[in-house]
Amino acid sequence: MKQLDRIDHRILEILQRDAKSTIKEIAGQLGMTTTPVYERIKRMEEDGYIQHYVALLDRKLLGYNTVAFCTLSLKEHAQPFLKKFEEDVKTLDEVVECYHIAGMYDYLLKVIVKDMEDYQRFIIDKLAALENIGNVQSSFIMQEIKHSTALTLKG
Repeated sequence: MKQLDRIDHRILEILQRDAKSTIKEIAGQLGMTTTPVYERIKRMEEDGYIQHYVALLDRKLLGYNTVAFCTLSLKEHAQPFLKKFEEDVKTLDEVVECYHIAGMYDYLLKVIVKDMEDYQRFIIDKLAALENIGNVQSSFIMQEIKHSTALTLKG
């Protein structure tokens, strides 16, 4: 895997801002021709630096007005129980992010739903239905101050 240089970082910054940028547009911003830009992007895709391209949606326009962060503990912590929970949580559409964390709780979930009734159904019908759930603590987003998917690249 080739080390990334300053030009690679610039390409990644451009793509993070707008993944629909064309090779020609990126090359123009960098003062380069299209062929080396295309080759660099292809290499970064093959090396895994660029995993995939997505469209970021406006959740509120789509009616998803409630965001909650759930910290939860499992009753049992043996590896099979952890693996089972992790496989099960991947099937829950409302969970958009899940992290195994250190501290008082075992996992942190980011849950996005339409409203509080939807969240209550999620907790009762889905999360509580998973085996080995011990304690769940929910925190609700009142106002989103900063939300970004872009990494700051130094190089």
